Amino acid sequence: MDDKENLYANIDLNKVYEYSEMPDKISGRCDNCGSVKFKSSVGGGKFLRECSSCGMKKNI
Repeated sequence: MDDKENLYANIDLNKVYEYSEMPDKISGRCDNCGSVKFKSSVGGGKFLRECSSCGMKKNI
């Protein structure tokens, strides 16, 4: 479990994370800042969710 906690502690905002590898720490909230407001887009068969506050990106 320490590996998961370390992953959430060292979030790189320039990287696009995969939901299957890094699920939400708290469902529906950004892992970095805790915000609930996201911008989303679909492209290439993937749903990209980007936090409106900090810019963290995740493929859902």
